[in-house]
Amino acid sequence: MRRVALLVAVVILSAVALGIFGGPTAGATPRTVQVTVRHSKFVPARFTARRGETVRFVLTNTDPIDHEFILGDEAVQRRHELGTEAAHGAVPGEVSVPPGQVAETTYTFSHTGVALIGCHAPGHYNYGMRGWVLVY
Repeated sequence: MRRVALLVAVVILSAVALGIFGGPTAGATPRTVQVTVRHSKFVPARFTARRGETVRFVLTNTDPIDHEFILGDEAVQRRHELGTEAAHGAVPGEVSVPPGQVAETTYTFSHTGVALIGCHAPGHYNYGMRGWVLVY
């Protein structure tokens, strides 16, 4: 737990130093974040967002296998890890990405803290196909 707290502190300080705490403005178009899926990893796998901000994630799957991008808390990740949903796309923050394809999902961050990202294709989450968003 101390390691996670230290990591969160480093991310916040880095974000401040880089000046990315500009935040959203009312009526602004969503910020677009490009994510590449390569060798069953999200690249990048760590992001920051401001509470209330809407982010459009554009995912490019360079692997020859299916992946998914599931954004949510631990309960959401657990539900998908144990679930049987074959495809995603109707729920904000959840999308399937076929091999060699591009897919997108838009998500509004309503709470501060850490939101988790995972791929729950068989074995992928346990393999380490995950990431997170620090919401401040």
